[in-house]
Amino acid sequence: MAWWDLRPLFRFQSITTRFQDLSRRRPGFSAMTSAHFSSINSPLIDKKSEEEFGQREVQLDSHTMSSHGYAVARIHMHDWFMLLLLVLIEITLYMIHPFYRFVGKEMMTDLKYPLKSNTVPVWAVPMLAIVLPVVIFLVVYFRRRDIYDLHHAVLGLLFSILVTAVITDAIKDAVGRPRPDFFWRCFPDGKDVYDKWGDVICHGDKKVIKEGHKSFPSGHTSWSFAGLGFLSLYLSGKLKAFDRKGHVAKLCIIFLPLLAASLVAVSRVDDYWHHWQDVFAGGLIGLVVATFCYLQFFPPPYHHEGWGPYAYFKMLEESRGVAGGLNAQNGSRAQSENQEGQSQHGCIGLSLAENQTSTLEDELESGRR
Repeated sequence: MAWWDLRPLFRFQSITTRFQDLSRRRPGFSAMTSAHFSSINSPLIDKKSEEEFGQREVQLDSHTMSSHGYAVARIHMHDWFMLLLLVLIEITLYMIHPFYRFVGKEMMTDLKYPLKSNTVPVWAVPMLAIVLPVVIFLVVYFRRRDIYDLHHAVLGLLFSILVTAVITDAIKDAVGRPRPDFFWRCFPDGKDVYDKWGDVICHGDKKVIKEGHKSFPSGHTSWSFAGLGFLSLYLSGKLKAFDRKGHVAKLCIIFLPLLAASLVAVSRVDDYWHHWQDVFAGGLIGLVVATFCYLQFFPPPYHHEGWGPYAYFKMLEESRGVAGGLNAQNGSRAQSENQEGQSQHGCIGLSLAENQTSTLEDELESGRR
């Protein structure tokens, strides 16, 4: 073919013209392809699905006593059985006789303080150490509607109280230290009697004498610091007392339970029921046990997540993992549907264009011939 042969140029122009006519005759074809492209660029999850996931997360964040209380308690069933075991151990330790150590006449000098009644009665200690913290836990629950926080706070408090009680009474029975008013417990009439070894021969009430050998450590003090110390840690976490913002008012609030426990301890010395060493040891035992029990269920108060229990944040992670899995599953499903649509339309109509192009070429060849 000579260089001046212009037939290929006219052939290309005719093909272009036929394509323009085809596009004018089929306006739906371009609309279909643009719609298909827009479906590819759209998100994998539409707004309706996003709203459903948001509602599901809100439902997961609200765990109430009626909806999840039994399930949470069932998970910690062995912990509740352990609490019952601790109650039985505490009853046994309270009923057995303590060690009756040697008490000579020379030792009576420090044991002749008057026998007085309790300024803080026995029934008041559970009210301060158990009932008061539980009431505050319930107030927080009705504000947040979080059964994890309520359950773990009550469980941790009861463990703190019972573990402290078992340790305190076990030491009481093993040590058998006389109280400061032991003389009047042993000799109510003031007439002291001793055996040939110089040990006392008590003739007072047996129950009063038994109680007189339980001075170390102080049970009132250990119980108070176990319950109110746990409450102080709980409040410091909820109020974010250690957020480095310098709000001293928060510290004043969390010191109030410790102040109440300290006043109970002072009353035990004022009533001559305990030596100061008994009170110091009881407060130390209560605070240490309360700290261990609190950290078993809650992060440290200075932690950025110290306002909630470990179980609450674990539940949030699991719920987010489930939501993420559903998002990925719906995304893969939408992607597969897009791929199926592309295969059905021939990669957005390109195969159709190829067939039409080949038909045009065949017509042009036949016309040339």
